Amino acid sequence: METPEPSAQRSRLGVAIVGGLHADARKAAVERLLATVPGSVALHHDLSTAVGGTVLRTVRDATGVLSTGEAPLVNDCACCALREDLVPELERLADEPVSGTPPPAAGAPGRLAIVELWDSVEPKAMAEVVVASGFPVTAVITAVDPALVLPYLGNGDDLMEAGLAAAATDQRTVADTWARQLEYAPVLAVAYSDEADDEDRALLAQLHPTARQVSIAHGDLAGAALGGFDVEAAAAAQHPACALLPAEADESGVSTFVWHRRRPFHPERLYAALEDLTCAAARSRGRFWLADRPDTLLAWDAAGGALCVESAGPWLASLPDAAWDMVPPMRRAAAALDWHPEHGDCCQHLVFTSPGLDREGLKRLLESCLLTDAEYAAGRDAWKRLPPAFDSLLEV
Repeated sequence: METPEPSAQRSRLGVAIVGGLHADARKAAVERLLATVPGSVALHHDLSTAVGGTVLRTVRDATGVLSTGEAPLVNDCACCALREDLVPELERLADEPVSGTPPPAAGAPGRLAIVELWDSVEPKAMAEVVVASGFPVTAVITAVDPALVLPYLGNGDDLMEAGLAAAATDQRTVADTWARQLEYAPVLAVAYSDEADDEDRALLAQLHPTARQVSIAHGDLAGAALGGFDVEAAAAAQHPACALLPAEADESGVSTFVWHRRRPFHPERLYAALEDLTCAAARSRGRFWLADRPDTLLAWDAAGGALCVESAGPWLASLPDAAWDMVPPMRRAAAALDWHPEHGDCCQHLVFTSPGLDREGLKRLLESCLLTDAEYAAGRDAWKRLPPAFDSLLEV
């Protein structure tokens, strides 16, 4: 996605997106920003009112509520209503004069709109909507209560069951939604919690080791909210082909195990092991290589005891040279860093993070799913004739 040049009007308004399922921490982060960023306003769409056919919009500043309104559902989807209503509201805010606010630094927006996302709304889609509309996104922040990281990551309930669905067709779970909210944001606003211990903090650090953690109560959250955000880099960091996955770690009873191999999986043996592999860690993710689909990069995404397996397009090694010019530079760079003289970028790269992780057991189970020496030596034509055990998961 190309980032459009903001118009003079729109560049006057910076947008910081604050989200997360930890509602108390999220609200505390927004209140802190309103109190510390002069002239800032918070815009929130309450999707819990969608059962009545509308989404409730509230705009407020440090002194209280400035305005309220309703947006009708779009295609019976509360998130769609949010997207349709958000940009016009940002345009209105960009036009409003703000008295008593010091002039901005050169190149900085003159006012900050804090978009507080409703519980289950994921920041990626909203950040891309805002950028596509010409407004500069100054930050994407996920608010976190460290004591709730593991309970939410282990919650396999459907959002619909939890009263958190954004549409009648929403099939996400609490766990996978929380994982994406956490891992997309480069800034984590961390609430103080008496109940959080060293294990909780180690889990948070290992799940998103590159994130900047800022204390809601005592950190420079205002500075983080104005630090800048690159929507293309954030999208690339989540793409299974070039994601910067966590490295090996072991602290306070929490471990991250990285498994990397250059031999494809046997589809039937891997399929038989899926339940054990999925339940072996609170969170696992990465990319993998199936022998019967040797040209297809497959994404692995597991949380809350549930696994999502999807095709993420071809391995670059399977593309003709002429097609490489159509591949994004970040993808080409990631492949080059991991290039093998025989298999190119085809590989297994899976990462498991959890308290009490059984590294050796995981390693044995994963190794048992690879092709044997004889199966590997039979070559690609033979691999493609192996039973297609993943067809049902991949909806072939």
